[in-house]
Amino acid sequence: MTTVLYVEPRRKIGKRDPKIFGHFIEHFHRQIYGGIYQPGSILANEAGFRKDVIQALRDIKASIIRWPGGCFASSYHWKDGVGKDRVPTYDKAWRVEEPNTFGTDEFIEFCRQVGAEPYICTNAGTGTPEEMSEWVEYCNLKTEGKWAKKRIANGNEEPFNVKYWSIGNENYGTWEMGAKEAREWGRFVLEAAKMMKRVDPAIEILAASIPDLDWNIHLLKEAGDFLDWISIHKYWDETWFTNDLSNYETCMVYTLSIEEPIIKAKHILGALGYLGKIRIAFDEWNLRGWYHPNVFHFENVPAEECAKARDANDLNASYTMADAVFSACFLNQCLKHCQIVGMANFAPAVNTRGAIFTHDRGLILRPAYHVFKLYTNYLGDEVVDSWTPERNSFTVAYKGKSYKIPSLDLIPTISNNGKELRIAIVNRHPDKAAKLKINTGSFKDPNHIKLYSVWGKSKDSFNDLDKPEEVTITEHCLNNISRDDLQIEVHPHSVNVLVLW
Repeated sequence: MTTVLYVEPRRKIGKRDPKIFGHFIEHFHRQIYGGIYQPGSILANEAGFRKDVIQALRDIKASIIRWPGGCFASSYHWKDGVGKDRVPTYDKAWRVEEPNTFGTDEFIEFCRQVGAEPYICTNAGTGTPEEMSEWVEYCNLKTEGKWAKKRIANGNEEPFNVKYWSIGNENYGTWEMGAKEAREWGRFVLEAAKMMKRVDPAIEILAASIPDLDWNIHLLKEAGDFLDWISIHKYWDETWFTNDLSNYETCMVYTLSIEEPIIKAKHILGALGYLGKIRIAFDEWNLRGWYHPNVFHFENVPAEECAKARDANDLNASYTMADAVFSACFLNQCLKHCQIVGMANFAPAVNTRGAIFTHDRGLILRPAYHVFKLYTNYLGDEVVDSWTPERNSFTVAYKGKSYKIPSLDLIPTISNNGKELRIAIVNRHPDKAAKLKINTGSFKDPNHIKLYSVWGKSKDSFNDLDKPEEVTITEHCLNNISRDDLQIEVHPHSVNVLVLW
C-alpha cells in the first residue's frame, strides 16, 4: 500500500530552534581526554583540541554544547579547573582521577572553535548557590570582583558571555550525588537562580526536572519566575550495567514512547501557568544508555576495573541503523513540538555512545552522525502542517506485548521564505521499502527534486575502521516528476530528506 501525505505549507506549526541539534560532552571515559582534547597528538591543534573533531562538529552545525556533566557535574568544583596551578582531584561520580587540565577556559575556547554556543551545567549536588553565581561572575562580568579579575589574569580579558546555565543534573535521582527531594529542590533552585541572575540578568536558567507533577509543583511554585527552561533527560535502551543492547525491532518499539515525556512536561507547564514562558530542554538524550557497571551499587570492585569496563562503549558494531532511525524519530518529535521544545543535546557528542568515535589515526562517523548532518544541512527551518489518512505498519513483540509500529515517520518543513519544501521521511520498517505519494497543497509545481538518504544494506549496518562509509549520505536527483504525480520509494531502515524547489 502507498502512504499518502498531505502537506499544507500555508499552515505553519512553528519555527524550529537550531538548539535542538545540540550536543553534550562529559568528563567520562574518553569523551574529553582522548576525545575532543588530546594535547600532543598529531591530530590536535596548538590548543590541544582534535582538529578532526572540530571539523566534524562544524559539519553538523553543532549549535550548542552542554558541559561538564552529567553526573560528573554534581561533585565538580569549577575553581579546580581554572588557572595555572591545577591539582588533580578524585571524581566520585565515575571513580577516576580528574586531572583538571580541561576546565572552563578550555571549554569556552573549544565551543568558539566549533562555532557552538556554550552551555554550562552547575554543581547542585555538593555545590552551593554562591559557587554557581561565582562561576557566572568568572564567565560574564567584565572586570568587577574577584572572579572576573581571575579570568583576566588567566588570559581572557573579555568576558565569555555564557548565556545558558543549568542548575543541577538529575538531582531527583538517588544515583546523583547531592540528590534532593522535591520540596528541598524548589527552594534550592530559587536561591541559586536569584544569585546567578543578580550577577547577570541576561542569562537563561535551566533547572533539572522530570515529567512528574509533584516535582514540578514544588520547583515552579518556588522558582518558576526565575526559570527560562526545564531540563529533562531520557535514554531508552537502559544498558547501564549489562551492555545488553536491544535489537533493531525493539528499538523501533522505543520510538513510540519518545513523545510521551514531551507531552507530559508540556501539560505540567500549562497546568501550572508557565506555558509560553518556560520551554523544554531535552538536554540529555540518546537511544542507548552509557555502560558503566559497578559504580552506583557499591560492589567491591577496584576503581580501575570500573574504568576498564567502559571500553565496551567503544565497539563501533554497537551503533547501527537502529541508532540512526531512532535519532531521526527523536528529532522529528522535537520538530513536531517546536513551540515548546527549544533545545536538545545528544549525549554524548564524542566516544562512549557518541555519534563520533576517535582513534589515534582519525575518526569514525557513526550512523547517527549522518542523521545530524542530513537534518542540519537539508531540512527547512519552519515546520508546517500535514496529515496522512492511513499508514502502513508492522508488528513487533516486546515483553509479552504486541506493538503496531507505523512504518513511516514524516515531518514537512519549508525554507527560503516558502520557496523550498523539505520533508523528513523515516522508514522504520526493518526490511521493506515504503512507497509515499505526496500532495504538496499550495506549494508550487517543483522544478527540481532531490532525495538525500542515510541508509545501510542491513538494519545492522555500522561504520568501523575497515568500513568507514558503510552508512553515509547518498543523493538522488528525481527528474520528470510533477506535483500531481509525486511518488517516491524509500529504502527500509532509512532516514531521508526530500527537497523540492
